[in-house]
Amino acid sequence: MNKIGLIIKREYLTRVRKRSFLIMTFLGPILMAAIYIIPIMLALNSHEEHLRIAVVDESQWFEDRFNNTKEHTFIPMPGQPIDSVKEMVKNGVFDMALYVPPTQLNIPSNAVVYSIRQVPMEVETYISSVMEKEIEDQKLMAQGVDPEIVSAVKTNVNLSVMRMDEKGNEKETFTKVQFTLGILLAMLVYMFIIFFGGQVMQGVSEEKTSRIIEVIISSVKPFQLMMGKIIGVSLVALTQFVMWILLTIVLYVGFSAFIGISNPEMISSGTVMSQEITSNDIMSNESVQSILQIVHSIDFGTIITTFLIFFVMGYLLYATLYAAIGSLVDNNTDAQQFTLPVTVPLIVAIISSFYIVNNPDSSLSIWLSMIPFTSPISMMVRIPFGVPIWQIVVSVILLAGTFILMTWIAGKIYRTGILMYGKKLSYKEIFKWLKYK
Repeated sequence: MNKIGLIIKREYLTRVRKRSFLIMTFLGPILMAAIYIIPIMLALNSHEEHLRIAVVDESQWFEDRFNNTKEHTFIPMPGQPIDSVKEMVKNGVFDMALYVPPTQLNIPSNAVVYSIRQVPMEVETYISSVMEKEIEDQKLMAQGVDPEIVSAVKTNVNLSVMRMDEKGNEKETFTKVQFTLGILLAMLVYMFIIFFGGQVMQGVSEEKTSRIIEVIISSVKPFQLMMGKIIGVSLVALTQFVMWILLTIVLYVGFSAFIGISNPEMISSGTVMSQEITSNDIMSNESVQSILQIVHSIDFGTIITTFLIFFVMGYLLYATLYAAIGSLVDNNTDAQQFTLPVTVPLIVAIISSFYIVNNPDSSLSIWLSMIPFTSPISMMVRIPFGVPIWQIVVSVILLAGTFILMTWIAGKIYRTGILMYGKKLSYKEIFKWLKYK
């Protein structure tokens, strides 16, 4: 056991001291926090700039139909040729110019916006909606229908989704957020397993190729060496992930304090702090409130806990297989034929993720989250939608049992393959090694 500890220590310290590890440890939280911070910053600053838009309407349908707001002002320019207005845009008198050309038909349907800069999407949408509504109203009146009646009939539906648990408790859920979060968690597990599992395989293969393995196994048993590498690299991955969580929390708390938020419960209920004027002004923005309400609806405790469990168990399962593959091959080219069968279940799980997020409680989704080779990814896709505790427990037990079985199989392959050089191996011969005592 002491020898395994020494191997774990060596593998761990060798990797955490690398510059690449340190860079990714601090860069990861910044990227993760950006997912939360950037939308809020965009919402806070989306209306800071005021646009002056000249309107040259030769159809004379829309000159007085555009309303001025805090974001933009529409300035009618009747009788002005469009070329002269375009020169004003070039000289900075106006930010952009809206031109509605004359039409030979009764109803104009074309318009052009001239601008030196990129036209904001919301401006395009607003202009289009105003023109479309005016044209629709004119068509209705031509048919003898009052547009006000049509507007009164139109109704917007605000649909909320409430998830009930077995005790009858209700909680509002945001399907789009759960969809995105499920796919993101699946991709994280996939990338972590592939990346750190590949490190185990590469480390074993390099030691075998350099023949240093012959010296190492004179002091330790092959099984001890294999487990030391697997656990050592897993601790590196776990360290990095825990650091990501802690640094992300620090950034999150710091940014929340910066925008004047101290009570998440008040935010989730839609109330606004009024202790300070600046805080009140910020929180009055509906976009910010909506984003914060969505963030606080996520059960980060459950997600982080289950992620750690399924990532660690999934990594250990696949790392044993990658260690066995590393003991079989002398170069990366030969490794391809053996890694493909190992990665197929992971690929299947990733592809199935897009089905699972739409049907998280279907039979196929449940089975994929129970099968040990796909459960680390498939279960994480389902977790944001809510998974019964018994399913999580059963999945973890099956995953742990499969890991123990694969460790036994990989150990038999490892102890024979690690000392075999220059021989083309087949699956038939590998199966023979399992019978060795």
